[in-house]
Amino acid sequence: MTVLVASDLDRTLIYSAAALGLTMPDPVAPRLLCVEVHESKPLSYMTETAAGLLAELTADPSVVFVPTTTRTRKQYQRIRFPGRPAPYAICANGGQLLVDGVADRDWRRQVAARLAEECAPLEEVHQHLLSTADPAWLRKARLAEDLFAYLVVERALVPDEWLKALSEWADARGWAVSLQGRKIYAVPRPLTKSAAMHEVARRTGATTTLAAGDSLLDADLLLAADAGWRPGHGELADAAWTAPTVTALATAGVLAGEEIMRAFALEAARLGRLDA
Repeated sequence: MTVLVASDLDRTLIYSAAALGLTMPDPVAPRLLCVEVHESKPLSYMTETAAGLLAELTADPSVVFVPTTTRTRKQYQRIRFPGRPAPYAICANGGQLLVDGVADRDWRRQVAARLAEECAPLEEVHQHLLSTADPAWLRKARLAEDLFAYLVVERALVPDEWLKALSEWADARGWAVSLQGRKIYAVPRPLTKSAAMHEVARRTGATTTLAAGDSLLDADLLLAADAGWRPGHGELADAAWTAPTVTALATAGVLAGEEIMRAFALEAARLGRLDA
């Protein structure tokens, strides 16, 4: 039996200093491992316990760990996970499939063809974002892998009415909007993590899929997996979203990442015992 573990990264497995959620007294705070450095500064962390669990999981030849992220390839490749390097990684919300660190061109062509057929072009959406965003709260506007767009904003200043109007405008054109921290993503609806996960499962012969994620862009991934987990923070938690095969954790912050890693390890071990 091959078990595929597809997990979102930011605010699911790894956490910035601002997202750690260390509410306990300092002397009992968990020890942290930095797994990402950006511009010579530490950026993302896991607990040491979570890192150890991941190293053990990736050492199991019956488990295929697949980092699954909305990050671009360049952003993903800054991360240094403990354990055996992941043979597959899903970037750009499913738009890029990396095989041993190299982008799969056939997959990229399939994605491009589907987007051209099913939704409005990126340039139309990008221009709409630029023309409607208020300079008072807009800090950056970016395109990712020529697949989707996102804004970096001062979250407290962004009107809820603007977000609602943007979501309705985008939905009519086959796009989805997701707010994650200080970033507002506009992503084509056919661009999904679940489609890429299914492709990796096909290539590896995985018979069971496990997944985790915290945002609305992870909902399709969680629904497509045989079992999934979401932390007690993020868009999905805020919406009280769940599903029959998804476990909604109460834990928030970096300790949720540790709990998710423990759940992956326990479920993979259980499945291994069933297969023995």
